[in-house]
Amino acid sequence: MKREKNLETKVSNGNGGKPAESVPDQDLLVAERRRKIREMVAERGRVTVAELSEMFGISLVTVRADLNVLAEIGAVVRTRGGALAQRADEDLPIGVKQSLHRAEKVRIAEEAVKLIGEGQTIVLDSGTTTAEIAKQIRGLKLQSVNVITNALNIAVLLAGAPHVTLIMLGGVLRPSSYSLGGPQAEQGLEGLHADILFLGFDGLDPEIGVMTPHLLEARLNARMLGIARRVVAVGDSSKIGRRSLSMIATIEQIDQIITDAGVPAEMVEALRSRGAQVVLV
Repeated sequence: MKREKNLETKVSNGNGGKPAESVPDQDLLVAERRRKIREMVAERGRVTVAELSEMFGISLVTVRADLNVLAEIGAVVRTRGGALAQRADEDLPIGVKQSLHRAEKVRIAEEAVKLIGEGQTIVLDSGTTTAEIAKQIRGLKLQSVNVITNALNIAVLLAGAPHVTLIMLGGVLRPSSYSLGGPQAEQGLEGLHADILFLGFDGLDPEIGVMTPHLLEARLNARMLGIARRVVAVGDSSKIGRRSLSMIATIEQIDQIITDAGVPAEMVEALRSRGAQVVLV
């Protein structure tokens, strides 16, 4: 901490002790440091708070503040003890995804479970937003609800809920998301019918639709659409307007989209113009 204070003192007094010029100089140092951190994360893929503190001679608190600012503008992905490079096409571990936009996901889940009625059958796609829905389902005042899912983490969340009848699909495990997919998972849907599908997504574009970077996941999600009477897409606003490799469904196939209020107004209007009901929380 002393080292950091000395650095700040030099910045303030480096121009003859004139306070009017000290603030811009300090701002320039902060901006330059954050630029270097951003470049380092992009080059290495991962950095820790401890190594950045030692490298720049600043406190751990200051490093965390820098990383939080960079995460807010989408330059890095904040993790416990450091940061990861922000790559749209990278399959981040579910533990990292769970920490991103958590408050928004909780609000989305709280709104989503309002749609679930007594004795209904719902499908929960894999994902961190649908996992939040599973947590909300555990507290529902219902006598009975059937849940079909392909996600191991969601199955674990609901396994002990006395009012939930859990139907788990088989298939090949994708470890980064705890999801099961492939022909076995698709076959597991045969003969089943659901009232609501809660569909998570990696990208949602008004012109193209709901998307994912995973081909097997897209195939399974398309089958889920086929057995559900109502399709509700759930995801935070950072994914709205983003495009990905494989299309799951067009916007016209989606009955409702639940997201947070961070979506630009023109994007909301574009989605509504295609017939989707957009709920902002």
